[in-house]
Amino acid sequence: MLIKVPRGWELPESAATPERLYLNRRALLGGMAAGSLLALGACDQAPPEPRSTDLAGAASGSSDAAVVDPSLKYYPAAKNPAYADAGRPVTAETLTSTYNNFYEFGTHKQVWSEAQALKIRPWQVKIDGMVEEEQLLDIDALFAKMPFEERIYRHRCVEAWSMVVPWTGFPLAKLVELAKPLSGAKYLRMETFMNPRMARGQQQSWYPWPYVEGLTMAEATHELAFLVTGVYGKPAAPQFGAPIRLHVPWKYGFKSVKSIVRFTFTESRPRSFWEELGPSEYGFWANVNPEVPHPRWSQASEEQLGGERIPTVIYNGYGEQVADLYKGLEGEALYM
Repeated sequence: MLIKVPRGWELPESAATPERLYLNRRALLGGMAAGSLLALGACDQAPPEPRSTDLAGAASGSSDAAVVDPSLKYYPAAKNPAYADAGRPVTAETLTSTYNNFYEFGTHKQVWSEAQALKIRPWQVKIDGMVEEEQLLDIDALFAKMPFEERIYRHRCVEAWSMVVPWTGFPLAKLVELAKPLSGAKYLRMETFMNPRMARGQQQSWYPWPYVEGLTMAEATHELAFLVTGVYGKPAAPQFGAPIRLHVPWKYGFKSVKSIVRFTFTESRPRSFWEELGPSEYGFWANVNPEVPHPRWSQASEEQLGGERIPTVIYNGYGEQVADLYKGLEGEALYM
């Protein structure tokens, strides 16, 4: 008899949160916005793009609803059975699509409406730095090279709320393979669009635009690191970080950069958007740990969107898979 031993994060599909509950939760959480801008932001952030070039389309600032998304053919993608559930209910799309952080378009949680200005075609992705050959790829040309699948992952925001989402996309390791980095590359730096005419939040000069994040090469090539192109069986809406974003489920959400336009392989550790803005509160690693509080609040528990408050688990429940990445780094601030 075959006995399945579930992984630490696995949950039955029956545990999914009904969509209708999310909006009620959003109304409740909306009253918690009295903290500082730093407290509001370092979660499921949407990033900017290179200052030198505007890779993210024209600067007119409005999405063209008449354009058919060329990526529709990839959805729904086959489910990866290793990530068919996350040990918790899938959160309703009505909740996850209307409770977002995307500082490029504003600092409030209902920024999803402003994010519709994000123009996702044309869109180009640059791969540069310590690689065999630099590449500038149209997003649909990149998609054509990749194996699409669906994975259900947990998402834990540094603000102590969480959700479970069925993401579609491909392993970040596949992009690394395409890039052919040189042996001296130690980090992958990711950068999002920079277009203040399209994204009004980028007109705020006190933020260190464009949004930048980074991973070690070991993290970037880990099986869990995932480049997201869609959610809930269809292309991602703008507020999710279309047309391509990162999801690293064992880290706080601000590491999962949105709307990426540039992947740079480097020997130097990147300094991220939130590290630049608040170095005493947000660091490079940002691994989830309930025993290490944020300087201004506890990380011991989390509010599930549309659900109850539950205890937080180290590495967001993925410790069995990722803990070995950090052996020998005990002197680093791994949990901020």
